[in-house]
Amino acid sequence: MYRTILPVAVLATFLFNACSHAEKKTEADPKVRTVKDDRADSLLLVYNPAKGDKWIADFVQNLHKKYGFNGNMLVAKDGKILYEKAIGWADYLHRDSLKINSEFELASITKTFTGVAIMQLVEQGKVKLDDNVKKFYPNFPYEGITVKLLLSHRSGMMNYVYFTDGIWKDKKKPMSNTDVMDLIAQYKPARYAAPDTRFHYNNSNFMVLGAIIEKVTGKKYADYMMANVFKPAGMKHTHVYSTTVYPKIPVDVVGHDRTWRYSVVQNFLDGPVGDKGVYSTVHDLVLYDNALKKGRLLKQSSLDSAYTGHNKPVNGHFNYGYGWRMFDGDNGRKVVYHTGWWHGFRHIYVRDLDKNIVIVFLGNLTNGSLLHLDDLYKHLGVPVIRKGAYTGTGSMPGSDED
Repeated sequence: MYRTILPVAVLATFLFNACSHAEKKTEADPKVRTVKDDRADSLLLVYNPAKGDKWIADFVQNLHKKYGFNGNMLVAKDGKILYEKAIGWADYLHRDSLKINSEFELASITKTFTGVAIMQLVEQGKVKLDDNVKKFYPNFPYEGITVKLLLSHRSGMMNYVYFTDGIWKDKKKPMSNTDVMDLIAQYKPARYAAPDTRFHYNNSNFMVLGAIIEKVTGKKYADYMMANVFKPAGMKHTHVYSTTVYPKIPVDVVGHDRTWRYSVVQNFLDGPVGDKGVYSTVHDLVLYDNALKKGRLLKQSSLDSAYTGHNKPVNGHFNYGYGWRMFDGDNGRKVVYHTGWWHGFRHIYVRDLDKNIVIVFLGNLTNGSLLHLDDLYKHLGVPVIRKGAYTGTGSMPGSDED
């Protein structure tokens, strides 16, 4: 009997220790979500319209009536939503109203996600900031372009959005990132500048980073982002949609250009991802902010690097890090943000890291209404973030790259 009990006891002890070790390992891994995480996140999204901030409500109503803002917006502070609103049409042609959980094409806000993914791969040792693009794509025609220069918009590359328009013959067939990389290798379009000589905001930089993510991981950009960013952050209403996979993007929000006269349909340029292509909601962007602050996606050292300006500051305060625009104020005040403008969508996503404030405006009518947010910033005590903070090739005012 003793001989029987002893092995069983040893086995039980082994299993107990193994389970305990597994639990400790799970607790130590911020990317593994628990029921407790889901509950905590759900509290961040609690909102009682009856207790919404009256000043912000009046401001948004005026922004809608006077300046034509159409879209979803949210302001949160210290983990509490002060005000949220879905205002206007999701699709004017069909008179479909927006809902607070409607998914918008985030346009260039996507670049923040691509930057996070690249920094994850850096943490894992799969990518180095000083790696040359040729390491991943040997037929890449330019010398001296590194991952770091792509992240900080200092590569000097041309913009593939314009370059490919004249050579991609079948406009009904969407391009992939690989297609664009092949076209660049084949046609070797002239650069704007030599590498690391100037800041030039450019969609090509993050399209190439999207291609690198796919090459290094062996996964589609959409699959990598879902497993390593969206799910760990609890973002259940965020996806990557490319026209190479979806002939019709499966969301209810349609982009409109300046007026309600016509909507902007997706085309072959909606195939490449990394520079754009992430679709999300105002609530999920609150969870994204929280996941970054809680260290669920990146180590603090990686975030510090991403939030450090890697260019000459404009007007002494505005700069660009690794996928983030930023405002560096006095006494270490740090605000990171990104704008977006693409095919009928125009947005701004602001994160005041010191005051723990999140401001999200997702619009599907590109009429310039988001250039009139100064009073809101002042009301919240946030530095005034203007679209014109960058000049010349920095902000490309009037273009579809921001």
